[in-house]
Amino acid sequence: MIKSKACITAIGTYVPQKRLLNEDLEKMVDTNDEWIVQRTGIKERRIAGEEEYASHLAFKAIANLVEKYHKDLQDVDCIIVATTTPDYAFPSVACQIQNHFNIPCTAAFDLNATCAGFTYALHLANNLITSEAHKKILVVATETLSKVTDYKDRTTCILFGDGAGAILVEYDKENPSFLASHMGTNGEGGLHVYRTTFATTINDKPLNTTGKIVQNGREVYKWASRTIPIGIQELLLKTEINIEDINWFIPHSANLRMVESICEKSGFSIEKTLISMKYFGNTSSASIPLALNLGIEEEKVQYGDTLLLYGFGGGLTHLGLVIRWNIK
Repeated sequence: MIKSKACITAIGTYVPQKRLLNEDLEKMVDTNDEWIVQRTGIKERRIAGEEEYASHLAFKAIANLVEKYHKDLQDVDCIIVATTTPDYAFPSVACQIQNHFNIPCTAAFDLNATCAGFTYALHLANNLITSEAHKKILVVATETLSKVTDYKDRTTCILFGDGAGAILVEYDKENPSFLASHMGTNGEGGLHVYRTTFATTINDKPLNTTGKIVQNGREVYKWASRTIPIGIQELLLKTEINIEDINWFIPHSANLRMVESICEKSGFSIEKTLISMKYFGNTSSASIPLALNLGIEEEKVQYGDTLLLYGFGGGLTHLGLVIRWNIK
C-alpha cells in the first residue's frame, strides 16, 4: 500500500427523533422483544419522518461535524456520499449537499456499496487525497432504510433503522490516518440480499419485485462469518500489526449474533468491539460512523488509537480498513 497522505479530522452524526421499539413491532408482526434481542441484539431503531429523506439526515450529520470541530466546508473539493436510499435516482445526495452548504467548487457523487459503503467511501477518499487529486473530502453515509422495509416481513422489519454519519478527510502527509485496506466481492451471492428496481431476475433466479429489502439472513450470516475473519487476517498481515494492538474493532452493525461470530473466529474480544445496532438497528452504510461516534462520546476511542473498520453486505461485497485515530 502506498503511504497515505490523508488524515481524518472530524466526525459528525445524526439519527431521527422517532423511535421504533421492539414493543411497537410486537403490534405489527408476530414477534416479541425477547426473540428480537436474542437473535439480533436490537432494542430499538430510529425512523425518518414521512418527509425526511437521506439528504436531510446528511445535512444534520454534517452540521453536527461543523459544530463540534469548528470546520469550514468552503474549501471542500470533493463530496462522496454512501447510500442505498437516495432521495432521487438523480440528482445525487452529494449534489444536494453541495447546494445546501453552498460549497463553491467541488466534485460530488454518490456510491452504492450497501453496508460496505462507508468504508468504500473512506478508502476512495484516502486514495484521491494520497494521489493529490484532491485536498479536502467530505465523506457521508446516510440511509433511510425504513422507507424500503416491508413491515409485514417479520424477518427483516425487526432489523433496519435510519441514520447518517459524516467524516472530513484532509491532506496531511505528516500525520496520515490510513494504514491498510482489504476488499473483496462475491457477486454470486447477490441474490441473498437485494432490493429491485427494474430487473425481475438475478443469476437467472426470480426476484421479489416489491422494491422492498429482501434478505436471506442465514446465507448472509454464513458468508460474513466465513469471509470477514479472513479479511481481518489479511489486514493484519499488511500492517504487521498484532490483533492485540488493535484498540477497537468497528464492524458493520448488522446484528449482534453475526458480530459475535466474526469476533470469535477472528480472536477479537467483544468488549473491544464498538457497535451501534442496540439503539439504532441496522443502518447499513451509516452503522460504522454511528458506532465510532458512540465510542468517542463514551470516551472509549482516544487519540492515537488503532482502529479496524470493516464494512460488509449486499453485493456481496466487503472492505476493511486499519486507521490511526488522529483527532484529539
